[in-house]
Amino acid sequence: MNRNRKLAALVGAGVAPMIALSLPASPAGAHGYVDSPASRQAQCAAGSIECGDIQWEPQSVEGPKGLTSCSGGNEQFSELDDDSKGWQVHDVGSSTDFTWKLTARHATSTWQYFAGGQKIAEFDDGGAQPGATVTHNVSFDGLSGNQKVLAVWNVADTANAFYACIDVNVGG
Repeated sequence: MNRNRKLAALVGAGVAPMIALSLPASPAGAHGYVDSPASRQAQCAAGSIECGDIQWEPQSVEGPKGLTSCSGGNEQFSELDDDSKGWQVHDVGSSTDFTWKLTARHATSTWQYFAGGQKIAEFDDGGAQPGATVTHNVSFDGLSGNQKVLAVWNVADTANAFYACIDVNVGG
């Protein structure tokens, strides 16, 4: 009986790695992006702009807090920093709702929105864990015309944030 157990353990130890290697790889269990109005990575995921790897991982634009790039400093997503790619520009009024689609819900310190090189809105979640979507109404007081909005989700318990750029035409 003891010999059968050893044989079963040996067979299991040999078969388990083969089973693990044969399972399909899943995408990174990452995190979130602005889905509405369609951010640059949402447009890539929809196939409306040719973008490379970000097409498969729109939720993965993660980098250290404090960056100002659409790619979050990720070289593999550098297409997001290219303002000449023909991104869809969304006509908005004096304010608009931005909706984040979250695939992993991290405790959140703040959500920030920048346009024209200045912070135009900040929402403090105080470490709360958001739901599957989060919507903020952002005012564009004092701004008009074409603007690139940088939306930032600052995670509470890491040094990282998630980044999304949305092209808008204020008053358009």
